[in-house]
Amino acid sequence: MPTPLMVVSDEVREALTRGRPVVALESTIIAHGLPRPRNLRVAEELEDIVRSAGAVPATIAVLDGRAHIGLDKTRLERAADDPSLRKLGHRDLAPALAAGASGATTVSGTAFLAARAGIRVFATGGLGGVHREWTTTQDESADLGLLARTRITVVCAGVKSVLDVPATLQRLETLGVGVLGYGTDRFPGFYLRSSGEPVDWTVHSPQDVAEAMRAQDALGGPGSALIVANPVPEREQLDPALHDRVLAEALTECAREGITGQSVTPFLLDYLVRHTEGASLEANLAAVRGNVALAARIAEAWTS
Repeated sequence: MPTPLMVVSDEVREALTRGRPVVALESTIIAHGLPRPRNLRVAEELEDIVRSAGAVPATIAVLDGRAHIGLDKTRLERAADDPSLRKLGHRDLAPALAAGASGATTVSGTAFLAARAGIRVFATGGLGGVHREWTTTQDESADLGLLARTRITVVCAGVKSVLDVPATLQRLETLGVGVLGYGTDRFPGFYLRSSGEPVDWTVHSPQDVAEAMRAQDALGGPGSALIVANPVPEREQLDPALHDRVLAEALTECAREGITGQSVTPFLLDYLVRHTEGASLEANLAAVRGNVALAARIAEAWTS
């Protein structure tokens, strides 16, 4: 990508040059995932969590046809306040840059730009994956394909529980994307500590993750990602019985209204927020905070 189209902030550039830890953060949660003005407070809180761990935050967004790796206060406020920002996956980046457009980056868009900038660790909430009824809709998140060819470590709370978790794990295996359970032998369920699905490998420290990253590089081969699946703290997870009941109701309502394609996930997530009286949103934020804190520790272990 030509330099004029990708702007790395002075703080992030200096950190990368000096070999200091940097953590990439997505902007979709700011622009599209939270109500205003809470979204700006959360964005600032997440950056503060990274800084308090001795790392540098690199929130990523596209503004006026330029991909920004690291946002200053004014640009962070714009990402939170501008309702016209589009949602940009990695396939949308070239058209957006060419058109001078602005948008918040999803997991795939953020991972792509972070890797291009030389950032190795990325924290998010939950990944996209294989959608329910895949055999009929063929609906699968672009996150999976992008992570199969991008060398970046993604700290997340699993995949969104409204998706087909077993099928998503199978696709990750097929695509050659490594999955590590952080302190768990069960794949997290986004709002829940466990989806009930096993993981093959468990790690117990940021140093363990950094060693796996170094082994990736030493082996060479395809430049795939490494997923660190970090469960939400038990006291902050959504009540499992409430989750299962409301999700079943949401799926029934979704089918009744004939909602399909890309509209399914936003509908289900919104339904969960409304019908759990905001408890699902709080569990989501608890997961994101934990992932950001862990990502900063992993970035520190990686650069030390």
